[in-house]
Amino acid sequence: MDRRENLKLIMAGTLASSLVWTGCSTETKVVQAPVKAYIPPYARTDEELKILREIDEFTFFNEFELAKLNVLIDIIIPSDENSVGAKEAGVIDFLEFIMKDQPDNQTLMRGGLIWLDFTADEAFGKYFLEITSENQKQILDLIAYPDTAEPRFQNAVLFFNLLRNLTATGYFTSQAGLTYLGYRGNTPNVWNGVPQEVMEKHGVSLDSKYLEVYLKPEERDITAQWDDNGNLIT
Repeated sequence: MDRRENLKLIMAGTLASSLVWTGCSTETKVVQAPVKAYIPPYARTDEELKILREIDEFTFFNEFELAKLNVLIDIIIPSDENSVGAKEAGVIDFLEFIMKDQPDNQTLMRGGLIWLDFTADEAFGKYFLEITSENQKQILDLIAYPDTAEPRFQNAVLFFNLLRNLTATGYFTSQAGLTYLGYRGNTPNVWNGVPQEVMEKHGVSLDSKYLEVYLKPEERDITAQWDDNGNLIT
């Protein structure tokens, strides 16, 4: 049986599905991986730890899907002179996590990746990864613009919307994306108070009666203590 017939059989099975994307079963495609001990970087509840360990115990995407995804996410957010692209930013790891943390997305994602191969074979006689980057973009143009996409591509449009949204989310919550945005957020730092030269410039000063209770840089690691009446002791 040749490539075309294989793809048609896969797609025929996917179109019979009653799930959001008419894709193949998510259960039969999960690649089991050795159990890894997950050590969270910060405090978690027992329930959260249980979920995270379960997520870490298997791999969702297979090697062929990962190869396609690496091409797709770098088309969506390529590297340039200002920042690395989505692939280098580790967006693949984010996608893997989301597929396991939000399994309702699995069928849509996997079905879309199959659709790319089917469509590439119909148009060019090759799998998606085997065609040129120009031909790849021609296929993506069919589904990248929801307002103008043909109705027959509706499910593929949903797939690409999902992938594009997740890629952007993964990228702009990565270290590379945050650096590109210049976002600091709640970045831990050391606050030593308003510099003396700034206060002098504006003609203000600290109230002398509170000087003894102001936090001193050398005491920042000391836990504050209060008396029964709510007064600061140390």
